[in-house]
Amino acid sequence: MSRRKLYEGKGKILYEGPDPGTIIQHFKDDATAFNGKKHAVIQGKGVLNNRISEFIFVCLEEIGIPTHFIKTLNMREQLVKACEIIPVEMVIRNVTAGSMSERFGVEEGMLLPRPLIEFYLKSDKLNDPMITEEHVLSFDWALVEELDEMKRVALRVNDFLSGLFLAAGIKLVDMKLEFGRVYDEEGNLYILLADEISPDCCRLWDIETGEKLDKDRFRRDLGSLEEGYREVARRLGVLEDNVTEESAFLKKLEERRNQPTAPQSEKAEAAKKKGVKKPAGKASPGKKPEKE
Repeated sequence: MSRRKLYEGKGKILYEGPDPGTIIQHFKDDATAFNGKKHAVIQGKGVLNNRISEFIFVCLEEIGIPTHFIKTLNMREQLVKACEIIPVEMVIRNVTAGSMSERFGVEEGMLLPRPLIEFYLKSDKLNDPMITEEHVLSFDWALVEELDEMKRVALRVNDFLSGLFLAAGIKLVDMKLEFGRVYDEEGNLYILLADEISPDCCRLWDIETGEKLDKDRFRRDLGSLEEGYREVARRLGVLEDNVTEESAFLKKLEERRNQPTAPQSEKAEAAKKKGVKKPAGKASPGKKPEKE
């Protein structure tokens, strides 16, 4: 069945959802850096980002932080709430790294005295320029109350995820968050966390070795991107050790397709052994009972 595509970005595709106010978010295997100048397709990346982002959003919902996440549909897709994305990306930094180190000429790895929030205009065309709170308010990209709420939630998310990753032996160096506007059933406007939270938008370093487990592996050619993402998923408990979840899923599906169909008499005998009860009512001779 064909679906109406609403938007396609570097890492995701958005489709019209099955119900009003919903969107299907599809995670691609594409890896990009430097605003799309470097590009590759990494098999399994979309599956890993989907599972990691699902896990994190569920955890955040459990502590009372509203997100656009509704449920996972399959290995690569989530059902999310449709919302109006605020065109301001927030980057929360705990440790100096990346563009921050380049801009200010400081070494990577310096622990900041407190989390630092930066703002960037969400615009691929303009290369996501860094902006100030005054820019946000002057150009009406967000209201004062919305900006205050975004900062409050961002710091709370950072505090929670820093502890979550620390328990997994990972240091949360920095991360990018996006927010959206949505109306509740009473017609009140509120802000929720949108997009995704995955190694695509977080810097994650191993606490003991400093090994980078995020997209810097792709940006700087530091090793297999997929291996780094899988290690994050494994430590968070969303993947089993040494198992590529998508491969296991496809293998099981193929096994089911190739499994020979047992004769009707054998199925009936197997049902008896399992203690399956026949459905109430008369059954036509030779008619297969409906599945419960």
